[in-house]
Amino acid sequence: MVLPALLAAQTVKLTPPQLEPGSPVLLEIASSDCAAIDGTLNGVPVRFFRAANHHWYALAGIDVEAPVAPVKLALTLRLAAGGSRELTEQIPLIPANYRTATITVAPKFVAPPPEAQKRIEEERALKAKLFAEANARIGDEPAWNGDFRPPVHSQPTDSFGTRRIDKSTADPSQQISTIHKGMDFRAKSGTPVHAANAGTVILAGHLYYEGNCVIIDHGLGLYTLYMHLSKFSVHAGEQVKTGQLLGLSGATGRVTGPHLHWAVRYQDAYIDPGKLLSLTLPVHANAP
Repeated sequence: MVLPALLAAQTVKLTPPQLEPGSPVLLEIASSDCAAIDGTLNGVPVRFFRAANHHWYALAGIDVEAPVAPVKLALTLRLAAGGSRELTEQIPLIPANYRTATITVAPKFVAPPPEAQKRIEEERALKAKLFAEANARIGDEPAWNGDFRPPVHSQPTDSFGTRRIDKSTADPSQQISTIHKGMDFRAKSGTPVHAANAGTVILAGHLYYEGNCVIIDHGLGLYTLYMHLSKFSVHAGEQVKTGQLLGLSGATGRVTGPHLHWAVRYQDAYIDPGKLLSLTLPVHANAP
């Protein structure tokens, strides 16, 4: 989609052409007179970088829980000759029509005991701290480069965005409502799990709900999460390449059986991994 109101001032291409809650958003601006571009999408910073083709790009996202209402894109093009150009556009969202489902899980994941609740809160604070620290050190270019790849050679499901009722195996009347914020792959225990793109590991540890979990910071506010692993092959602080082994799939944490739960996060928004995989992404200008 080329945003019509911006076309007269500057060509801004948006992919995918229609956005819905959970969509990744690739913005492309072909400009020869820009020294830098700043922007926000619904008030959330959008980080632009220059690619090898000299176009400007930004990869952002609309959260899966976002209301179906227009989102505001605001751009500031800082011109090489001095001065700047301001551009704004209201982008419509269409309904996503996600599925509903019911699953049964162990009682401790529906009604965690008091000692587990303390651990869950500590882990929630830890994850918030890790993401906040990573967002605070955002640079000028992404660590990711080119297209993202599936993390396993297994069949994925269409489970992203599913509105679920999680029932206790001990007492079906005990239940909680959740939203599935990742893509599940049918991977038996011991299946190799690989980095979907280059980045830095900011977490490799065991969490209550996620089980053995790896989180990769891909730069400019983009993260991938790999859950329920049986084994780690990386550690926090390690820089990884696209396709590098992260560990083996398993059935740790809140699961109904062995599989890989793979999630994609932009800033605080969870977006559809399947749609990210379908995007053709640029190689940035300083790629090795």
